[in-house]
Amino acid sequence: MSYARAALAAFGFTMSALPAAALAQHAATTPTIAPAASDTEARRAELLRQREAIERELRTLDTTPSAHAEPAAAAEVPARGDGIETVVVTGHSSDPAPAQSATTLTREDFAHVPALNIAEVLTMSPGVSFQPGNGPRDVSISVRGSNNRQTYGVRNIKVFEDGFDVTQPDGLARTDLSDPHAYGAIDVVRGPSSAWFGNYATGGAIDFRSRRGREIGGGEAGLDAGSYGTLNVYALAGDRLDALDYAAFVSNVRGRSATAHTDYLTTTANLSAVWQATARDRLVFKFIDNELDADLSLRLSLEQYRLNPYQRGCGELAADGCASVNLLVNGYTGARQATSAAAAGLGRHDRRTIAGARWEHAFDARTEWRTQLVFDNRDIKQPTSAQSYDGTYPSFNLRSDLTRRHPLFGADAETAGGLFYNYEELNSTVYNVTPDGHATRGGLTQSVNGHHLNAGLRLREQIRFDAHWSLVTGIGGEYTQIEGLSTSYRYAADATPTLQRIDARREFHNLAPELALQYAPDEAWTLHARLAAGYGTPQLGNLFVTPAGVAGNNTRLDSQRNYGLDLGAEWRLGEMLRLSLSGFYELFRDELVSQSAGVSLQSYTFNAPRSEHRGVELGLHAQPLPRALPGLYLSAAYTYDDQIYRDYDERLSAGSYSKVFKRDGKKIPGIQPQVLSARLGYEQQLGALQGLGAYLEYHWRDDFYLDNANLLKAPGYELANLNLHYDRPGAGGGASRFGLYLAVQNLFDKTYIGSAGNLSNSLNAATGEQNGADLLSLAGGSIYAGTPRTYYGGIRVRF
Repeated sequence: MSYARAALAAFGFTMSALPAAALAQHAATTPTIAPAASDTEARRAELLRQREAIERELRTLDTTPSAHAEPAAAAEVPARGDGIETVVVTGHSSDPAPAQSATTLTREDFAHVPALNIAEVLTMSPGVSFQPGNGPRDVSISVRGSNNRQTYGVRNIKVFEDGFDVTQPDGLARTDLSDPHAYGAIDVVRGPSSAWFGNYATGGAIDFRSRRGREIGGGEAGLDAGSYGTLNVYALAGDRLDALDYAAFVSNVRGRSATAHTDYLTTTANLSAVWQATARDRLVFKFIDNELDADLSLRLSLEQYRLNPYQRGCGELAADGCASVNLLVNGYTGARQATSAAAAGLGRHDRRTIAGARWEHAFDARTEWRTQLVFDNRDIKQPTSAQSYDGTYPSFNLRSDLTRRHPLFGADAETAGGLFYNYEELNSTVYNVTPDGHATRGGLTQSVNGHHLNAGLRLREQIRFDAHWSLVTGIGGEYTQIEGLSTSYRYAADATPTLQRIDARREFHNLAPELALQYAPDEAWTLHARLAAGYGTPQLGNLFVTPAGVAGNNTRLDSQRNYGLDLGAEWRLGEMLRLSLSGFYELFRDELVSQSAGVSLQSYTFNAPRSEHRGVELGLHAQPLPRALPGLYLSAAYTYDDQIYRDYDERLSAGSYSKVFKRDGKKIPGIQPQVLSARLGYEQQLGALQGLGAYLEYHWRDDFYLDNANLLKAPGYELANLNLHYDRPGAGGGASRFGLYLAVQNLFDKTYIGSAGNLSNSLNAATGEQNGADLLSLAGGSIYAGTPRTYYGGIRVRF
């Protein structure tokens, strides 16, 4: 694993110097005048400074693992066969800033994991936590706790694939479409990043980078199989042909979990191509399509989890601890019937289609222009509770950036700026689910039609003063418009509907500055300090759900903003050790927090006026015996995240009572305070057994609060995984064409909470006192059990 230096190199930047190619171009293209005798020493000093920078860059590349030996963008450019010199356009639309905490996970870090979902891949990245969402691959990914309070999808971080937007304009991304077999590397950028990434980048950004055709060099087919009927059949094809590099991936995955009523089937296609059209023009294409058909169980109360974590025998609600949903018998009004998830037919039936194109043009060796357009459509049919949520969300995202490298007061500088515009149509309907089975629809309860629009600009200046110091400054500004109409339907005894219409139109203006300083005293050390801001506006759906968990007006929500200080250091001790350490302190204003109002009720969103997030991130990769046992290694990722309300008053009502409770000083619920993942492994480097390896993983997740009053905790857990694999490197025949692995997950068969949603505190209607943890533990709609011990094996063939 490599950390910020490798991550930034993968995006087309380096932390120790501007690219050597750029320095060489600068030296070659800058007009020179024969110096006077008095200027000779000054000119000599300048040339020596440039040579030192170039040699430092070369030494860095020589000591960097082969997976990062060249910037990804440059490596992707196919050679031209017409003898015309090609001007390489570097970077992606998701370039981070130097002096920002970042991590790159390469394929060697996750090539042998069972790869059921993207969480297994991201465990070794500091600052990243996750919990299972609604479905087999729907993982709620969080950077610095940004998304821990949500139990599905990804919010508060921006997600990309090969630089193309995968987060829709309303801030939602989902990981159902992410099959780890398709990726060559994953870049994680941590900390508030709205100056460059815009709305919803309050926690950072993640870019999934596909395997390039030049890496595949033909074809690959694989099969993973394991416990609970898991079966993943996948194939890749790709190559580099003159001016074209292409890669195609397809997979079909099916299986279930230990919990009852969780069967699934999903198919994913992922295509990418890079065409060097002319010496100065490159076209990049991206296409993703995912179809998902999944059964869903119900989230449990803590007490139900203790009695029956996997919901065994609950099809007819005959066992203890079974979760149920109360469905309207006639689908409109009147009596309700307690029904199991299986009897109700709860599930998800979704499709996601993304198509993007990027034009990269080099005006000259110093000036580059990138323009990209992404079309993204999400269709959902989700009978996940007492109601079925159906919708279609077509969107497009346009952005254009200009980058210029130039001298500035004797220093090397890079100026980047651009404009962006994205728009999403929001069309959804909500129906009652009846107990007739197969998620039969009853009456229409709500329809929402509207749009979400973001438009803005971004500017950034990067200045390298000398071989040791560099500065980054930037600002982003954005206009957001959210508009829609919600129509709610209430039914009388004869099923005659009464309509309630709510109009919502909100406009937001946000600014996000950033300022970062980086100091590299020598090859071993890199230090950085960064001040930056992030912001995130509400989504349209937040405006139509009241704190009671029902349809109504909630249009006073404001944008959340965070202002963060980040201090970091990296230390490299030859081949033996790579260590990264970051500390962060973030002040939030009007933080958007969501929680459940109770069973069969919708989650609602509110603004917490002031809160603080502070923590530490540690990344480690060590080869303790690089000469005696070069294949022995230890990798670890640790995160400490402490999030506290500083100013928040919560009003609770029941019966004739209504009271305000101060939550100042309380921990923000849903946040895992400490997360640790470690891997001890060995990879045989030479000889007949080259490619044979094994590792043992340890994962620890701390317990965390589930409610604003900090009365109830979800208990933490410890897990161990074991992996044996064989994957002989090389492009020849024989054994190098085959790879296989055997894995045992949750080696000691621990029963643990895999996912837990926040709960609402309540009042006793008779006494007006806040109910305690005993009653809160009976509140359903929160918990999914984690996976017990499972066994997986896989084989792949290259041809």
